[in-house]
Amino acid sequence: MLLVCVFGILWLQLAVSSSGNGDLSARELDSLLQEYAFEALVRPKTGIVYDGEVPANLTGIKVAALRLRSGSLRRRGVVSGYKEYRLPIGVVEQPYVTRVVLVYHNLGDLSSMYYPLPGYTFLAPVLGLLAYDASDLSARNLSELDIRAAGDPIAVVFPAVRSDGYASPPMCVQFGLDGSVGFENVVNGSTCLTTSQGHISIVVASPPSPAPAPAPGGGGGTAAGSGGGKTSSKKVWIIAGSIVGGGALLVALSVLFLSLRQCSRRKKIRRMEIASEAGIPLPMTPVGSTKAPVASETRTRPSLENEFVP
Repeated sequence: MLLVCVFGILWLQLAVSSSGNGDLSARELDSLLQEYAFEALVRPKTGIVYDGEVPANLTGIKVAALRLRSGSLRRRGVVSGYKEYRLPIGVVEQPYVTRVVLVYHNLGDLSSMYYPLPGYTFLAPVLGLLAYDASDLSARNLSELDIRAAGDPIAVVFPAVRSDGYASPPMCVQFGLDGSVGFENVVNGSTCLTTSQGHISIVVASPPSPAPAPAPGGGGGTAAGSGGGKTSSKKVWIIAGSIVGGGALLVALSVLFLSLRQCSRRKKIRRMEIASEAGIPLPMTPVGSTKAPVASETRTRPSLENEFVP
């Protein structure tokens, strides 16, 4: 019975934990996109951009791969452009590898999901450029190389930057692989400059939201908190459903355990009955028109206390 209770508790904990947010983290997304980008490199040619395909749950994200020789990247760069990126002469990687794959990310409408930035509004999608060793194009979960622009910076030219009439000027924001966030000025209205790999976008400080006017009857907090209320209600229903499901499973397992126990007891009694029926049979003797078992005729012989007979 103890085992059943432990199993039920473990199942309940698993159900509650699985009801939480199952979205990937930003670093897990990088690893996943590396796999999809490498899958596009089937008999690749050096210097050719290959667009990858992502699954339906990542619709809106674009990924691509570009394989280059390290020496060519350092001596020539990719001045003509790799998507929105312009890589100048002098880009080097650490540690050194013979060939390098530059994986491109465009997170599109999912930018704020993977790179939330409270207090700011994205005016362009988050773009990423990560470098990997190209020696094994079937490898998974590779660690990124550290690429740096030794001379001129890497330019990221955003083709379309939203202009919503914000009072504050737009800023370039760069998200480092270590979780750091840095801000720089936008160049020419749509270009950001960087010297390292990572993810980058253009944002603007969001104006503070005005306090909602209270509704008649003192219900001012209802409209403002409707979204949070729905989310909280959904979580409560998920947790309640998990608890009810765990309790139902626990009851079912308890019934099953008791049934198995009763079945084992009945089998034990049946074995005892069979053993009793298979004992030594008593001799039968006719009694009237029927037969009845009788005990053996052997008796204990009488013995004298001594052999003296008067």
